[in-house]
This record gives sequence, C-alpha cells and structure tokens, in this order.
Amino acid sequence: QVQLVESGGGLVEAGGSLTLSCAASGRTLSRYNMAWFRQAPGKERKFVAGITRIGGNKYYVDSVKDRFTIARDNGTNTVYLQMNSLKAEDTAVYYCGAGGANIFTMSGMDYWGKGTLVTVSA
Repeated sequence: QVQLVESGGGLVEAGGSLTLSCAASGRTLSRYNMAWFRQAPGKERKFVAGITRIGGNKYYVDSVKDRFTIARDNGTNTVYLQMNSLKAEDTAVYYCGAGGANIFTMSGMDYWGKGTLVTVSA
C-alpha cells in the first residue's frame, strides 16, 4: 500500500506560481510511475503531467507544456509539480497518482491522494 498526500495548493493571481508536493509513505515511489491529474469543477479528472519509473521520462498535456515541470525525489519519496505562468483555466483540484501501467490514464494509477485545490484568479 502507498499513501499519498498532496500539499501546496492555494489561491494565486494569474501569472503567478505554485509548487505542489506529493509525499508518499508505505512504499518507495521509485517503484511507480507518478502523475498529476486535475479536476476542474463539473469536469472529469484529466492527466496533467507524468514521470516514469524507469528513465524518468516526463510527459505533459499540451496546455501546460513550458509552464509546468514535474520532478521526483526518490530519496525523500516526494513528487513535485512546479507551476508557472498560471492561468484561470488551471483552476482545479490537483491529484497525485502512483501506478505501474499507463501513465496517462486514471486506470493506470493504483493509488491516489485526496487532492489539493489550486485557484487562479483572473
């Protein structure tokens, strides 16, 4: 079992920055692909960024490329999402996921955190 806890969300003005953290306990994150998903009000949860277990390959949805950066620190069992140049449309609950399968889909994640809310004011 893996327990994931997200933190770092909050209210920020458009153009600002936030760094989300996902701290894991139970098992080392180095065993898993890690991803951030987000769910805007009234919408489905969608992939934002992911980093693979092997090779540390990084992937992003087009709308956040060049603005968001995902990173993992296997030593501290933490995954980060650095978010710059935030836009109102980035407003959502951000969830951290850990899994061994498809990094881009919810079904590929075996474990989830409870989420952290990011609100970007226009």
